[in-house]
Amino acid sequence: MKKCSNPDHPHCTCWVTPGESSCTAGHSQAASAPTSYDLLTAVRSARSGPQTPAATQAATQAAADMVANYATAMRSSGARPQLHISGFDPRAAGGRQTLKMELRGMPQDCAPQLAIHLQSELIPNGASRQQFSRVLQGGWRPLFVEFSSRGKEHGQYQIRAEILSQAAGQPARKWECTFVILVPRLDATLTDIHRIFLSTHKNVRVMADDASIARVAAQGGASMDIDVTARNAGIAHLDLGAPQGKVDMGFATIAWDEDLIEIDLPHAGESHPHPSTAASIVNAAPEGGAQRQIRLFALEDCVLGRHELVDPEADVLLTHFSENGQDTGGLTRRLSGRHAVIRRGKQGFEIEDVSRYGLLLDGVWPGKHKPVPLRQGMRIEMSASIKGIVVLTVSAVMPHGVILHRLDHGAPAECFYLLMPDTHPGYPMPRFTAAPHAAALPLIMHHSGGFWHLDQLTGKETALAPSASLERLSRLPKHTRFASEPYPECWIIRTGSAGQHGTLPLHDMQTA
Repeated sequence: MKKCSNPDHPHCTCWVTPGESSCTAGHSQAASAPTSYDLLTAVRSARSGPQTPAATQAATQAAADMVANYATAMRSSGARPQLHISGFDPRAAGGRQTLKMELRGMPQDCAPQLAIHLQSELIPNGASRQQFSRVLQGGWRPLFVEFSSRGKEHGQYQIRAEILSQAAGQPARKWECTFVILVPRLDATLTDIHRIFLSTHKNVRVMADDASIARVAAQGGASMDIDVTARNAGIAHLDLGAPQGKVDMGFATIAWDEDLIEIDLPHAGESHPHPSTAASIVNAAPEGGAQRQIRLFALEDCVLGRHELVDPEADVLLTHFSENGQDTGGLTRRLSGRHAVIRRGKQGFEIEDVSRYGLLLDGVWPGKHKPVPLRQGMRIEMSASIKGIVVLTVSAVMPHGVILHRLDHGAPAECFYLLMPDTHPGYPMPRFTAAPHAAALPLIMHHSGGFWHLDQLTGKETALAPSASLERLSRLPKHTRFASEPYPECWIIRTGSAGQHGTLPLHDMQTA
């Protein structure tokens, strides 16, 4: 049974019996699509009905027509996005629980992978993050969420669900819903649970108490959602007019649908408060092997070369570090002004030797102007003839960039993020391999003209600017600030437009 759905009488609370064209108040009802019970009955009738070829073909055709009509009705009705929740058993107070979650009615143009973020006091650590994946048939793979009510006070607990669709080239979309889970008392009886929780999920409730008899009869096999309870020697008789033989029975499970409400998100092209393509994160008091400078670059072609104070040719300015510290002369002069280029090619991120002195990748010279794909753990030596001038390693290959660490005496001084400009990797970010010292670094990306910090747990994006507070951002230690220049500790004089992006001409030069 269901309530009146006449749009001209939105406040009518009269019930409508299945199959009736109007409610008890006489308000006409729109024709509804056949239920799953009708579909299963039609299919089974086609298999177990008369065995004559004509009758079998007619039954099969009738079942096929009903299924087609149902699909057409669902498409024309514009099914609303819903989160179907099942498998919850409130009787297991203080025990382990598992919820099954399924997506229904999601738009076809959303991303093939949807992130779901759950927040509740019941869930370990207060939050859980998983992914819905689209299957080949067009539906969504169900997810299972586990929690325990052990040690929790009895009562109702909210679970907030956020579903995010983030695909390349498409605006972000977000749906939300909040549902309530009942945690009963440890001494609660099954009767108490039925009264509080189960009865709210049934349209018709029939009870037989104190040796009484409850009987429900519906002719024609009408589909009804009924909760029948018999206790204290009571007898409950449910007769749906089923013929002799096998009878379809569905044992009651606690399952319900929650409507997903789409949230209006800001346009993906929102401007950044501090646009830049090169910057740095400065750690005033590095500890535990952390780098003092995390240099950030967002360029299509990122040039690595010799450190020059006046009109450098490269973007990433490299110097030799000895036991006594940084040496801008000496072996640094054996680096070319443009020594190597890192860009994103057809096979991913790759490096190309464009120098006079050569380049060694894992001890082998790849040849000049021959791009080689980067991989996690690759060793890069600047200069093929003299060892130890600058030695780098690829510590992480991300979907939107690479992270380079130094393996020489300059390891505590700096590391490098080489990112694709205006590229959002999506959330949650696809998994990638990273060395331990790179996995401890913050997740940084570049889009909308500037650099952003991405919180891997919550998905929150924070624009990085000199005025931004970095104290509460994940994986960023205290005493950290954002600098608008990649080399704020040096005077870099650029008299022309060539060279690194985001720098200033001679009359506007500045220091840290």
